Amino acid sequence: QVKLIVSGGGLVQAGDSLRLTCTASEEPFGRYPMAWFRQPSGKDYEFVAGIGWSGSGPRYVDSVKGRFTVARDNAKNAVNLQMTNLKPEDTAVYSCAADTTWRGSTSPNWYDYDSWAQGTQVTVSS
Repeated sequence: QVKLIVSGGGLVQAGDSLRLTCTASEEPFGRYPMAWFRQPSGKDYEFVAGIGWSGSGPRYVDSVKGRFTVARDNAKNAVNLQMTNLKPEDTAVYSCAADTTWRGSTSPNWYDYDSWAQGTQVTVSS
């Protein structure tokens, strides 16, 4: 396990952009499969985007494909989620997760991840 911290988030208007950053507070994690999940109010966590071992295999949930981009910034030991053209339905608590036991592509299943950050609120007003 690694300790992860999310920065970013906030209140924006529909159509705006926002970037979330996930960093390791104590240990580097730049090559581990990483994923972003979100939890709308009153609902379960859902997969948003992920990037595989050593930056391979980005994948996205259909609702954000073409709008969100996940990428590693190895120089900063970080993984970013760049969100553009935000919509009210994107409103949720966002969290990043790492799978320190896997060396392949990222999984869309929350239970495959062993390291989690506390979430940050993203609110998109209409």
